[in-house]
Amino acid sequence: MPSYRPSFKSSNQTPKQTNFTQNSRNVMEMLVAEEVEKQIESLPVKTASFIKSSEVAAYALNRLPSLYATSQKGWQKQWHHGKTELCQKITMAVGQGIVAVQRDPLRVNDPLRFQGDNKAMEALDKLKSVLQREDLSWENVTDVVEQTLINTSRGRITWRRVSTSDNDTFDWEKHRL
Repeated sequence: MPSYRPSFKSSNQTPKQTNFTQNSRNVMEMLVAEEVEKQIESLPVKTASFIKSSEVAAYALNRLPSLYATSQKGWQKQWHHGKTELCQKITMAVGQGIVAVQRDPLRVNDPLRFQGDNKAMEALDKLKSVLQREDLSWENVTDVVEQTLINTSRGRITWRRVSTSDNDTFDWEKHRL
């Protein structure tokens, strides 16, 4: 089950808004993400497959207080507050969220897309193409790239260059080390 990963930066943000989103974090998002993952993992596989963790997190976050922090000390203080004093509220809000958002097959859902997320996914898709690895994901990208570099240094080229035009081709087989 993919984890909830908030992304706030938008291309319409003012410099002050961008500064705020880059220099502060809502600790509650992390606490809720952990709880969502924990509760979804405890469900039967078939039930869990019908639940979108991001929808559960959004539902719960809309019912819980924000715990913003701008420093390590502030983060630790908010984390402790959330883990001790708000633990039951978090558990209950996430449980209610799971019940509330179980996927209705007839319901149409057009998820939010953030520009930064799209660029990251485009980069991952291009890397999949270059490395010829459809199994490439953000979880394994470091290992796959490392192994590809090792293989290439040993003369085992298993990837191809993505050309930008028909005239911009390079035959890696002709230029092996």
